[in-house]
Amino acid sequence: MIFLNRILIIALTTFWGYSGAVQAGAYEDMLQAIHMGDEKTISELLRRGMEVDTVNPKGDTLLMLAAREGKPGVVRAILAARPKVYLRNPVGESALMLATIMGHTEVVQLLLQAGAPVNQSGWTPLIYAAAGNRADVARLLIARGADVNAPAENGTTALMMAAREGHLQMLLLLLEHGADAKYVSPFGHSALSLARDRDHPEIAAVLLKAGVQE
Repeated sequence: MIFLNRILIIALTTFWGYSGAVQAGAYEDMLQAIHMGDEKTISELLRRGMEVDTVNPKGDTLLMLAAREGKPGVVRAILAARPKVYLRNPVGESALMLATIMGHTEVVQLLLQAGAPVNQSGWTPLIYAAAGNRADVARLLIARGADVNAPAENGTTALMMAAREGHLQMLLLLLEHGADAKYVSPFGHSALSLARDRDHPEIAAVLLKAGVQE
């Protein structure tokens, strides 16, 4: 087990008593444990005092890293230490958004059960689901109350993202749940204009049928 190579050191001190080198070593062990799915090491490091909301140089928390990896057992181990599930990295991504874009449905369910917010300012999990064509995840988010018409900072909505990427089934799902096909962003973009810019005639046809004006 990864943890054993430092167990004697850890047995002699608490995490907050580590030297910088040992703290760095423990964090490296945690990163490797997350990658390898070593739930026991994760739980032990957290039990011995590692801060669960520790961030890497890019601003990703342990939960964000685990969500991206997509291993449910790892996510459970970290959630057991009560991390702040609402935290976002410097580019505005939450653990839920990262699990969503990767299509890790079970991890998304775990994060939702832990209270991860589905609605937030800026880019949202549902927009990420639309970008990644993750219909199953989108259904989970909508069932939890995700705002289908919430725009990102640049005015992009989930429907616009689905139209831009040519994701027909995602587009239909969003329309079914009340997405505004006629919405135009502050920059003059719409689902229809994006579909046409990206040469998605089938998407454009669906939007026209939904009542969008030429």
